[in-house]
Amino acid sequence: MKAPARRAKVQPIQRLSIPESIRDSLRERILSGDFAEGEALVQDVLATEYGVSRMPVREALRQLEAMGLVAMRTHRGAVVTTVPTEQVEELFELRALLESDLLARALPRMADQDIAEAGEILDRLETSYRQQDMASWGRLNWAFHRRLYLPAQRTQTLAIVEAVNLQTERFIRVHLVMTEGVEDAERDHRALLDLCALRDAERAVPFLHRHILQAGRTLVAGLRSRRANIRRGISHN
Repeated sequence: MKAPARRAKVQPIQRLSIPESIRDSLRERILSGDFAEGEALVQDVLATEYGVSRMPVREALRQLEAMGLVAMRTHRGAVVTTVPTEQVEELFELRALLESDLLARALPRMADQDIAEAGEILDRLETSYRQQDMASWGRLNWAFHRRLYLPAQRTQTLAIVEAVNLQTERFIRVHLVMTEGVEDAERDHRALLDLCALRDAERAVPFLHRHILQAGRTLVAGLRSRRANIRRGISHN
């Protein structure tokens, strides 16, 4: 009798380390606007807030720096990155380019199960809009788009697009609140899902491209206005 094949040893699931837990907390605080652009993140203060030594805080900040959310400055320590509006615009143009390619590759391979699972994620996203659960907006928005792109089987492109989405997430939250753009986002997402359900690449891909670029243009305009108002407020003080 043939001996059963030996299975590889299963590694135990690792819990988040203290630096990773602090990183995730600080990431959410940055994305939610709790920490403003250019604001210093003082290690001693954060260590006291989280009840830890400076070492895990320092490691968490270095991980956030790798994500592009924090910059380490000489004599200033860590500060929340300020992304120029021109770069925000560029990030949305990158999204439009890469995500359109992903969707075009995904549609011929898309199964009904892919559409159903994307629809379930979209239901949760719409619920988070109604509940004003801003902490979930970026995560669920990316989960919805990612589920549509998965059939493309482009792992490296997906990783790049996810990193770009992280850079724009904090601005998207502000944009949706400033412009009351939730209704437009819901309408566009539903329309995109419907086109994907029809496997209509001729309409779905250009629709996605326009959706991302329009969101970027509206966001950049609002961001420029907001930053100008902040500068005027500072200059008047």
